[in-house]
Amino acid sequence: SVFLPDELVVKMKILIPQQEYSQFFIQLLERELQIREAALYQSACEVEADESLNQEMSDWDVTIADGIKHESW
Repeated sequence: SVFLPDELVVKMKILIPQQEYSQFFIQLLERELQIREAALYQSACEVEADESLNQEMSDWDVTIADGIKHESW
């Protein structure tokens, strides 16, 4: 469920015709999701480009075949 503060609902009712509510929220969500996806992608690119982190992760590769068996819980 979604909670909207009363003062925000009042402004919405004044400024947005009721028949446009759905389209308004769709556009708002799409725009915000694009912003967040772009930020997440940028973060992932920065992690991939971090040579120090990549070297450290590579150092852990020796543990891949360390003889510890995966347990299914």
